Amino acid sequence: MTMPCFIPGLELSRRFHLEAVRPLLDEAAPGIPYSAARIGSGSEVLGFDTVRSADHEWGPRLEVFLRPQDVVRYGEGIRALLAERLPKTFCGYPTHFAPTGEPGIGVMRETDGPVRHRVDVVGLGAWFTERLGFDPRRGVTPADWLATPTQRLAEVTAGAVFHDGLGALVPARAALDWYPHDLWLHVLACQWLRVSQEEAFVGRCGEVGDELGSAVVGGRLVRDLMRLCLLMDRRYPPYGKWLGSAFARTPQAPLLTPVLTAVLAATDWRTREQHLARAYETVADLHNRLGLTDPVDPATRPYHTRPFQVLRADRLAGALTARITDPAVRALPLTGGADQFVDSTDVLSRPELTRAVTRATARTLSDGAAG
Repeated sequence: MTMPCFIPGLELSRRFHLEAVRPLLDEAAPGIPYSAARIGSGSEVLGFDTVRSADHEWGPRLEVFLRPQDVVRYGEGIRALLAERLPKTFCGYPTHFAPTGEPGIGVMRETDGPVRHRVDVVGLGAWFTERLGFDPRRGVTPADWLATPTQRLAEVTAGAVFHDGLGALVPARAALDWYPHDLWLHVLACQWLRVSQEEAFVGRCGEVGDELGSAVVGGRLVRDLMRLCLLMDRRYPPYGKWLGSAFARTPQAPLLTPVLTAVLAATDWRTREQHLARAYETVADLHNRLGLTDPVDPATRPYHTRPFQVLRADRLAGALTARITDPAVRALPLTGGADQFVDSTDVLSRPELTRAVTRATARTLSDGAAG
């Protein structure tokens, strides 16, 4: 199969809705309100798709949302009509997605029969609940925010809405646009705490001759600083594949990228620590410029009596938590969102698990504090 010139996935989906799907929806269910978008999983939703993306789960795709009663009444008919009447190709791309043997994964293939399309026809509440574990139209609690990985929040707030006949999709996305102010302070504080917990280990590993261990800790700290910069810039950090691409779009990237790259390239712990110290001071200065707290001295310093140069990032965490006024947020354990204390793809990709582990962690830590 020869592919045409690459079209960014969001633009392809926009055209697909307007020229191919919308006329068939008007025929299958005339006058029925619906919303259409390209949101959820997929590199194109975050704007990171390339020609490589076309090898699976990329192509003429769309989410079509109906009222629950209309899903029951018209859903199967719409899916069947699209399978029979959608063009076999659109803008040169097949609209048929052949199974790959992996559950839920399809790849564009030409077909002579009915199209196994990727126009998902679903109720809005059901879709949000499946993706997030809750429906934001009913309100978003602190527990909802913290149990939802930032990758999932990015997926449902990025992408594009092409039509909102339900009048509910745009407001639902707006409700998730960013954390409430006090919860933002909480998440930032928890990210600074992550830095504080390991910043002395680069030197400690190196001091005993463990350069490999020092490099691993350095890499972890680079990742935490990148995620911290995204959070400071009010951007949801995506998962590992797109973390660097997302970080590159932040205002801090031109200044910090050479420094963080030098951390990763360093072959001895003293050089690694030197570059990390510069990165710490730069990010701490960026924190001060946000004006979220009173200014915090951004200079690095020795780690207690040990000769390791650190920021003592817990100072910034403390400054942030001191500014939280909501009692419910102040009472939260300083573990933060699910992906600040869980590093399992299997857990983070399943809302029922992230919600369960977040509840269990908060309950255990609260019980321990009370005891």
